[in-house]
Order: sequence, then structure tokens, then C-alpha cells
Amino acid sequence: MPVLRLIIANKNYSSWSMRAWVLLREARIPFEEVQLKFTDPGRVGGIEELSPTGLVPVLWIDGEPVWDSLAICEAVAELFPERRLWPADAIARRVARSVSAEMHAGFGELRRNMPMNIRSSHPGKGLSPAVRSDIERVVSIWESCRVRFGGDGEMLFGGFTCADAMFAPVATRFSTYAVGLPSVAQRYASALLALPSVRQWCEAARAETEFVPADEPYASG
Repeated sequence: MPVLRLIIANKNYSSWSMRAWVLLREARIPFEEVQLKFTDPGRVGGIEELSPTGLVPVLWIDGEPVWDSLAICEAVAELFPERRLWPADAIARRVARSVSAEMHAGFGELRRNMPMNIRSSHPGKGLSPAVRSDIERVVSIWESCRVRFGGDGEMLFGGFTCADAMFAPVATRFSTYAVGLPSVAQRYASALLALPSVRQWCEAARAETEFVPADEPYASG
């Protein structure tokens, strides 16, 4: 069994950290958690010796780092094939990788205008036309995957996969900003938020007290 150590930042704010943490926890893969804290926008205190890029998350596997959440997904799926963290079907697997990469690389307007903030509630904030376009694309992905590959499960491809870990922070955003969703997308978002790993992360996020101004654009308004 490889020795895993996951470096993350604030659970209330760090969507990238959440993806890797939820992946490992939901797959019941043992790991040591090392939580650091944001000190400035995009800067994490004490990260210098733990991350080649100065960013989170970083997963140390037997003393060697894997950085970037999508690379962590691939590394973990390779190490633990029995967890089936990518779909078994080849077509579904290609789609799962594609939507995971799209989430990883895109949706900049949604990220900027609806930053992850689990302990807060800001209904309607940040909903610009560009953000609405991002939301519509997320909904399209969710509906298409559920209809084509969802089967009898509640996740995008039936059972839990890396793709669900990649979209978990989006479900928390939709909750924070009270984004209205059509029925299929809402059912999936609710199923994501009900996952044991996501509930545990969110409970810890709500207990945090650190305040990072750059991640709180709606704190006073």
C-alpha cells in the first residue's frame, strides 16, 4: 500500500483541494491530510517545501509529489484500479476524462464571480450573462452524462468517479449562490452534496474562521 500525504488549503475556499480530498475520501483510500492556510490571494503559508508550483493540492506518494488535481486523479486511479475511478466502458471513460478536463481548464467566469465559499450564502450574487453561460454548459454536461451513462446510480457515470470529484465544488457554489437548476441537474447536485466525503468536507469548511478578503467579494453587500 503506497503512503499518501495530501497537502490542501482552507476547506471553505479551496475548490482544487476539495477535488483531491473528496476523491481519496470517497474512494476510501487512506491518506494523511496536511492542511495549510491562505495568507494572500493565491498564496498558501508554508507551501514552499511541499509543492513544486507553490499551489495546492499536492499529493505525495511514497515521498514523491504529484501536483495538479487532474494529475492526482490519474495517479490515484492508476494506483487503485480496483476503485474504478474512471468508468469501465471505453466510451464513457473518454467522456469522463473530457468533462473532467473541461472543468479543470474552463468556466473562468463562474470561478471568478462565484468563488467557492461554503459557509456563506449569497443568493443571486455574481450571476452575469457570462456566468449564466458557464452554468448552462455545466448543466448540459451533467444532463448529458446522467442520461447517457448514469444507469442506476446517482453520479454522472453511475458510480462515483474522478469526474464527480471534479464537479463537487461546483455543487457547493450552486448552493452558496442559490442557482436554480433543472430537475436532472438539481438531482445530481443534491446527490453530490449528499456524498459522505462532501458532507465531511463541508462540515469542516463551516467550522473554519479564517477570512480571506480576495475570496469574499460579497461579504459586505
